[in-house]
Amino acid sequence: MNHNTDFAALIGSRICHDLISPIGAINNGLELMEMSLQSPTQEMDLIAESVANASARIRFFRIAFGSADTQMVGRSEVVSILKDSYASSRLSVVWAPEDGQPRRLVRLALLATLCMETAMPYGGRIEISITDGQISLTGHADKLNLDETLWSMLEGSMEKYDLRPAQVQFGLLPTHAASEGHTLKVERTENALCITL
Repeated sequence: MNHNTDFAALIGSRICHDLISPIGAINNGLELMEMSLQSPTQEMDLIAESVANASARIRFFRIAFGSADTQMVGRSEVVSILKDSYASSRLSVVWAPEDGQPRRLVRLALLATLCMETAMPYGGRIEISITDGQISLTGHADKLNLDETLWSMLEGSMEKYDLRPAQVQFGLLPTHAASEGHTLKVERTENALCITL
């Protein structure tokens, strides 16, 4: 057995892979029910919206928390994942790269997006670019709300901190960035955040 195996990433991939099929089946069942009715009910609309949100987040998490290899991820797939993930959010995320990108770079970008998301509880805009292997995320919001302890982890603090499940991206991003040979930098002002790696 390879002792360098990233079991956490493999578990993330397995969970997402196994959940996406039943969620897709629920969605197919809803479509069949809608075809048999004169008009969809509010209850069905609510279920359909919830299923769409769950599917989008699973696709997002599969890349962010799953295993990454040399596989390329197409622009249309990333744009679709981001659009569906933030469809009912006050946060918009723009994916600038025109070409497909290595899965390992997309994983870093999505982890960084999750970090930025926590700082923008009132909404905002995140723009993601990748140029010659360097990832840059710029976030703008009328009001930012940063947890200083979490963000200090991204800025290189060695202070030990017990992360909650919703904060796991703050531990994973610097770890994966270092393993990929990327230097993680954070810049922040009153209304803007920038992560480069």
